[in-house]
Amino acid sequence: AHQPVVLGLTARAAGLGPPEAAHVAAYESVSGPATATVRLLGLDPFQASGVLARLAPELDAVADRAARAAHRARREGPGALPAASSPLLEIAAEVHADWPVRLFAS
Repeated sequence: AHQPVVLGLTARAAGLGPPEAAHVAAYESVSGPATATVRLLGLDPFQASGVLARLAPELDAVADRAARAAHRARREGPGALPAASSPLLEIAAEVHADWPVRLFAS
């Protein structure tokens, strides 16, 4: 649950509005997995980048919907925000933290 809060605060501190923050969040949600396919599966990085480029119209649509939802939430409260799947990422991260083996070493 911390990722949206941190992203929102960082975007605000950088002078970005909801549309720009939504674009950052949308891109981050697909660029991380695309990078993982290159690292874990050895896929061609140019093909992975091509997939990201082809997703641009969808990401724009998602970001636009998210920005509209943010404006709606300012009027109606946080219950107006969509939350179809974001908790699953946090749950998966907690499960992964208990694994004896790490997928990536930093």
